[in-house]
Amino acid sequence: MGEKIFLKEALQLNIRGFKLYFRAAPKLFLARAAYAVVMGVVPYVNIYLSAQLVGELAGERNVERMATLVTIVLLSDLFLLIFSESIKHWMMYENTANGNTRELILLQKLLSMDFVDMDSSKTHDKLDQINQNANWAGWGLGVLPRYFEISLRSSISIVCALSLTVGMFFQRVPESAGALRILNHPACIIVMFLLMIGVIVVAAFMEGKAEQRYAECAASARFGNRSWGFFGFGITELERAVDMRIYNQQNIAAHYLVKNDSFQSNSMMGRLIRGSMGFLYAFSSVISASFQGIIYLFVCIKAWAGAFGVGLVTQYIGAVAAFYSGVVALFQAVVKLKSNAPFLKTTFEFLDIPNQMYQGSLTVEKRSDRKYEIEFRNVSFHYPSSKEWALKNINFRFRVGERLAIVGENGSGKTTFIKLLCRLYDPTEGEILLNGIDIRKYDYQEYMSVFAVVFQDFQLLSGSLLENVAAGHVYNRERVRKCLIEAGFEERLSSLPKGLETCLHKAFDKDAVMFSGGERQKVALARALYKDAAFIVLDEPTAALDPIAEQEVYEKFNEIVGDKTAVYISHRLSSCRFCDKIAVFDSGNIVQYGNHKSLLREKERKYYKLWHAQAQYYTEEKKKKEELEQFNKNFGEKVRFNE
Repeated sequence: MGEKIFLKEALQLNIRGFKLYFRAAPKLFLARAAYAVVMGVVPYVNIYLSAQLVGELAGERNVERMATLVTIVLLSDLFLLIFSESIKHWMMYENTANGNTRELILLQKLLSMDFVDMDSSKTHDKLDQINQNANWAGWGLGVLPRYFEISLRSSISIVCALSLTVGMFFQRVPESAGALRILNHPACIIVMFLLMIGVIVVAAFMEGKAEQRYAECAASARFGNRSWGFFGFGITELERAVDMRIYNQQNIAAHYLVKNDSFQSNSMMGRLIRGSMGFLYAFSSVISASFQGIIYLFVCIKAWAGAFGVGLVTQYIGAVAAFYSGVVALFQAVVKLKSNAPFLKTTFEFLDIPNQMYQGSLTVEKRSDRKYEIEFRNVSFHYPSSKEWALKNINFRFRVGERLAIVGENGSGKTTFIKLLCRLYDPTEGEILLNGIDIRKYDYQEYMSVFAVVFQDFQLLSGSLLENVAAGHVYNRERVRKCLIEAGFEERLSSLPKGLETCLHKAFDKDAVMFSGGERQKVALARALYKDAAFIVLDEPTAALDPIAEQEVYEKFNEIVGDKTAVYISHRLSSCRFCDKIAVFDSGNIVQYGNHKSLLREKERKYYKLWHAQAQYYTEEKKKKEELEQFNKNFGEKVRFNE
């Protein structure tokens, strides 16, 4: 990750991660804890009982005692098998039920943060890093439940192993063993104990260093995943199909897929595997195997010298092997968690993005007469990533029931104005008032409920028409139908076999219907109507329609809106003639404000120039449509305009 994190900070990050994950999925941790306890104890029950049985077979061979031991072994095996499988089943269920916990934690944060941060490329880059780290090697929050279980199981295993192993050091070799009596000397016991600890530490250290090398590949692996994700899968998305075919973009994709060597033998990871990382892993394994051989030799020599019988040989060898495995697993878990700390730090940098927008508490007055007034006072704004003013010194007011059109060229500040109006952003300077009160003092969610917006880049879900229009699973079918009809979708709706149940995308329904851009815009308009908010804002939502069709939609929509306030943003000025007021934006300023006729009288100004630049196009479009309608009337054909 390019940043060194010391053990204390790594411990703090992991403890915080465990607490966060536990709050989100407590049953998962309880299930894993139960599984860890069972799997930590069960092997030692079998080791102990097997040692007793082998000892009896090699010793007195008392039939009654052997029968009792066999019965105990069989019954305990049966009980422990049933019990452990039950716990395992519970754990697997909780794993599945909580499989998306990591994603939900991140999603909840994303949806709860200020829009200014949610809309930032830096935020999404950070989130993309987190997801790529998880996709590459599971780094981040996702590994914590697993290593919680491993750490607990290893700790229990170590305690159980010590209880069965300690006698190995203190069982004395008889006097008749001659020179082997040296094994009784305290120094010998200390040497063996220190050897055991030393080997474990060295092996764990080697593996820790190898894990650090592995973690150093994160940046390269993230780039590789991004490259594969886009050129291998993203470029096959349906909306890219036309460009792929026309421009043979598959050649570009193939070039970058071949060029991407993030996971190949000549990559950073490949070089490390062949070099230091591979050596460290191999050396750790060699030390582990050598140590087990020394322990086996020590146990066998003591048994041969007469310190204990065959049964205890079975117990000690099994317990020592399990003890060693437990200690190594615990050290490995600690090493993994330390290596995981930088990735957790990235996660917490995302989760710790503060919400700085003031959350008011005033209730928005629910007026039956819908008499609301919006006022902008000396409002200026620039985006956090820019020092250039997107809006500068905006001053004007409008009331509910009015029709306001906002026009201007691209980049003039129209959409920024709407984002401020809806309080997606707060002004850099100045204030916005609703009925004379600064909108920052209102409860944020209540204020947002006053607006229904159809943005130019609106999005619909891969659900049914019902869910998309109602924006939820609870809906009024007749009201949904009414809103779709009012939005001009009646003819298309009547042609759908599943009607309102029709799904908008084939991702979840093979019988889904792929609507055209204009049809999807009508669904988005219906969604805005269904919300029944006091303000309806249309940010060029009819851009996919031809100018005449757009004008008809707006004129019909003007009838539907009723006593609500409608704010229209459009490049096409002919669609705004019916509005009470028109605000002309230019370079972040309102340069003109008035109705259509009064603005046209100002012949040297912006609106007049924009209108006459587009007027000829409107005339040609209208003439073409009239000719097609006449053709249809004369010949009985059904030719659609500008299809």
